[in-house]
Amino acid sequence: MKPPIRVLIVDDSAVVRQTMSELLSSDPEIVVMGVAADPFVAAERIRDEVPDVMILDVEMPRMDGITFLQKIMSQRPIPVIICSSLADEGAQTTLRALEYGAVDIITKPRVGTEEFLRESRETLCDAVKAAACARIRVIRPVERALSADTVLAKRSSSAMTETTEKVALIGASTGGTEALRVFLEAMPTDAPGMVIVQHMPEKFTTAFANRLDQTCAINVKEAENGDTVLRGRALIAPGNHHLLLKRSGARYFVEVRDGPLVCRHRPSVDVLFRSGARYAGRNAVGVLMTGMGNDGAQGLLELKQAGAPTIAQDEATCVVFGMPNEAIKLGAAGRVLPLQNIAGAVLGACK
Repeated sequence: MKPPIRVLIVDDSAVVRQTMSELLSSDPEIVVMGVAADPFVAAERIRDEVPDVMILDVEMPRMDGITFLQKIMSQRPIPVIICSSLADEGAQTTLRALEYGAVDIITKPRVGTEEFLRESRETLCDAVKAAACARIRVIRPVERALSADTVLAKRSSSAMTETTEKVALIGASTGGTEALRVFLEAMPTDAPGMVIVQHMPEKFTTAFANRLDQTCAINVKEAENGDTVLRGRALIAPGNHHLLLKRSGARYFVEVRDGPLVCRHRPSVDVLFRSGARYAGRNAVGVLMTGMGNDGAQGLLELKQAGAPTIAQDEATCVVFGMPNEAIKLGAAGRVLPLQNIAGAVLGACK
């Protein structure tokens, strides 16, 4: 029997510390080894005993969480989950923590309905278990070959009247924010239309999409209900909402929908992939990237059975080899590739 995952909670709110401790302690695979009201107290605790996972607030007295994260990752790297409020103004700062080595983002649990607390517990415990399995390392970006895309302005989405003939559907979870950055930055301006589910809390998907839009040759935006899937554009599922691919004649579009957790997630990769199998079939390309659990594995199998090329990220380049591994075991992955080769494989499959 494996020993329980030891967690250190660092947050200046006593209510948050207590609520989080109670939610985590309800899982027999997790033990809260301690709490700290600020990074200085946390540093003292880490000297005595290094936790398996640390949950870290962003805004705290004496030292902010981002600064503390940078110190930890440069001196004694451990899996860190950033715990943040839903404030829009803090989303960009929180996303920066992922670039500095944090493995995931969760929103602060709060007292609410029984259903809300149940979902908070599942999200929190799953994030801790994923972080405990994570490979703490930096994913190096793929160097794009210099081309005219380097100096040309992006094409306006409104100018692209033709829909894509092929649609790339991508799913990712823990470690996926950096994996998606590498993947999307390698895409040229005429890349096939892409629809993406990344497990991420509400509000943060807007900031995530905006940040990618600034660094990629393609357009990247948070999906809105009815958005058309176009060449040179990637649509990212909004946090806390499922995203489905639909078709009307030659036009592919997306539907943003509420609903229960599927495979313990909302948005769920399985929901996107299943809709892709139904409405795009062999005209889709399915990609399943790094992440904990099995979300997307069954959906990738359905895409393959519908005639779509399917790709799973390999173990060596995954932060957590969970979702791709489950898909491979099901026989859902037509190809298993390292992260740096996936963009080229998708472009090849869409020719």
